[in-house]
Amino acid sequence: MERCLFCYNPISGKGKIKKKESYIVEQLKSKFDVEVLKSQYAGNIGDEIRKRGEEFDVVIGAGGDGTINEIVNAVMSLQKKPNLAFIPAGTVNDVAHSLYIPTNIKKAVANILQGKTFAHDIMKINERYGIYVCCEGLFTESSYATGQGIKKRMGKIAYVFHGAKKIFSTDALHLKVVYEGGEIEGKFAIILVNNSRYTAGMKINKRANLNDGLFDVMLVESKKDRVNFGSVIKVGLVFLRGIEHNIHKKGVYHFQTSSFKVENKDNSIINLDGEKIDSGNFDCQMIKEAINIIVPKPEKLVKKISKID
Repeated sequence: MERCLFCYNPISGKGKIKKKESYIVEQLKSKFDVEVLKSQYAGNIGDEIRKRGEEFDVVIGAGGDGTINEIVNAVMSLQKKPNLAFIPAGTVNDVAHSLYIPTNIKKAVANILQGKTFAHDIMKINERYGIYVCCEGLFTESSYATGQGIKKRMGKIAYVFHGAKKIFSTDALHLKVVYEGGEIEGKFAIILVNNSRYTAGMKINKRANLNDGLFDVMLVESKKDRVNFGSVIKVGLVFLRGIEHNIHKKGVYHFQTSSFKVENKDNSIINLDGEKIDSGNFDCQMIKEAINIIVPKPEKLVKKISKID
């Protein structure tokens, strides 16, 4: 029987995983020899996976996108990488939505027992790993600056309120971006580095190919040193209508690449998978098919999708 480590954050999703722990473990025991790890402190899950992750065939994470990021970073440090599986229990669950993983606990557990593995690309940003998004600029502070208590009470709308407060007090980014096909330099409201169908709870890149070895990179220009109303509208349309409807708009830059570098003159905060990780310059590399994840519909994720142009 395969061994699995079931780890979860007891405070994610209003504690719903904690309430369902017995049910989840009983179901998993039909296929796995199960060990349970409840996160006791920030980084606890990652610490344990780095120490003992190679002992398991599967690591199952229950929590939000931050918990998934913690697991991905730990697993990427291992020589022998276990398969991953997720039970979504966060505020937005972008990774789960992108992978067609149900947010209903019973259905998510059924996926773990019956699903198939999908080889997912992983981003390396400086010395950290991410699975779905990296960004700087307008709105990007909301995911890590919004308090856990507010997110518990208000859900996704908490991000909207926080973002709205910062709209007209955000300075433009002064960036130079060098990639395989060229170079872009100027003032920008946002740089969005994407490897996901969903970001911030919205289907921002429905044509995303999650194992093609490529980033989707989009920059929205800012005419002034302080982000103005026009830039806010352009960024809003990217999130509301998606990348492919905005790539030919004036002041919007888009490219796909396997690696690139960003020189940031303003030392702005880098947001990776909703977590504040660094500031200033960043070096981006895509590691193709780095981690195997159990999903319900791998055929939808491996279909051939042409480059966005």
